[in-house]
Amino acid sequence: MVNTISLKLPDWLLDRLEAAARERGTTKSSLVRECLEQSLDARPARGKPTCYDLASDLAGSLKGLPRDLASNPKYMDGFGR
Repeated sequence: MVNTISLKLPDWLLDRLEAAARERGTTKSSLVRECLEQSLDARPARGKPTCYDLASDLAGSLKGLPRDLASNPKYMDGFGR
């Protein structure tokens, strides 16, 4: 069963939605469902994404460095001086 909702959009956004639906060969409803699902899946349940959430693909991507600079005190010697 699929429920129906109504949605108010400014003209410029409705124009973009209609154009995108035409380009993809789908309906506006289908495109809104797809975009809404992607948007809800992308956001952490706790609110705004953290810096780590945004850059997690970069974590550990450089070879030859210590695994975690912050967890080993010897790497923090002199930090902030």
